[in-house]
Order: sequence, then C-alpha cells, then structure tokens
Amino acid sequence: MDLDRQFSQKALEDFDLIDEAIEGNEQAYAKLMGRYRKSVYHTILKMVRNVDDAEDLTIEAFAKAFKNLSKFKKDYTFSTWLFRIASNNAIDFIRKKKLETYSIDAEITNKDGDTMSMNIQDSGLTPHEEAIKAQKIEIVHEFVRLLPPKYQRLVKLRYFEEKSYDEIATELEAPLGTIKAQLHRARELLYDLAKNSKNVL
Repeated sequence: MDLDRQFSQKALEDFDLIDEAIEGNEQAYAKLMGRYRKSVYHTILKMVRNVDDAEDLTIEAFAKAFKNLSKFKKDYTFSTWLFRIASNNAIDFIRKKKLETYSIDAEITNKDGDTMSMNIQDSGLTPHEEAIKAQKIEIVHEFVRLLPPKYQRLVKLRYFEEKSYDEIATELEAPLGTIKAQLHRARELLYDLAKNSKNVL
C-alpha cells in the first residue's frame, strides 16, 4: 500500500507517532493527545451538552485509544479511528442516561390513542452495557491508583460510585466550587498519566 498517496501529511505524521508510541516513546502519546484533545472534547460536548460529562468522556476516549493502540491498522487515519471511539463512548453514555430517566411503570400513547406499557423490566444496564461500564472503570482505575490520595478519593466518588458533584460536596463537607476545581485538576492529572505512562495503559 502506498501510504503517501492515500493519506495526508498529517495522517502520515500520526502513523509515525503511533509507531513511536508503541515502541515506548512517551512524547509520542503527548503529541497525539495534543493534536486531537480539543477537537475530541468539542465533538463530545456537542453530543452530551454538558461540560463535565464531556471532559470525563474525553479522558475515557483517549485512555481507550491508547490502551488499544497496538491494534490500530493503517487502513484509515488515526483521527477517524479516535473519533469513532469517542463517538461510540458518548453514545453509550447517552443511552445509559436515557435508560435511567425512564420509570419502570412508564406508559406511552400511540397514534391511535391506545396506552401501552413501556415494558422496561428495570432501569439497570444490559449485560453488554455492564461489560462496557466495567471496561471503562478498569481503565480509569489503572490511572487512579497513581494519583495523590486527595484526588483518588474524589475520582472514586465521581467515577466508581457515580455520585453527582452536589453529593460529593455534601459528603466531603466542601464547597461545590472547590469540588469542581479539584475534580478538574484530577482530570488534568489523569490526562497527563494517559499520555505519559505507557506502562499504565
């Protein structure tokens, strides 16, 4: 395959960075993240319409991509592959959030005016969704153990126990603004770990 003819210069540079990253060059991870972090974030933000959720999902997207970098095939660009991972991750998140908003006894009215049960057995996740969730938690957990204790606790409350910012602030008896600021810092540290620690991935 003649890669030079098929792909742009930027795509070819990405391929080189991927090769370097797989070989253990930590700066290659940093460069890949630097190239696409903002665009991935803004793509996800358009989908989920929430800044905090978009930041969380961006972390997961890069963690997942870097974890599977050795499986990447140069049949298409890295950006295409990365955005597919990010989009699928966001779709899973949106789907889960919608499921959680339904009541078990919810009813709908069809176009003929007949009322029907939604027939949702429970608001839990399907086995497939549970597996996806477990994989995400496993990826994040690998990073969390390297964080300072203060941030470990915050991230565990947010990701593992899935508590809201308000719930975390109440539990830790801290101002909401402080919790948001510290979680933002924790996310920054997670980004650094994702791009600089190949062994963690």
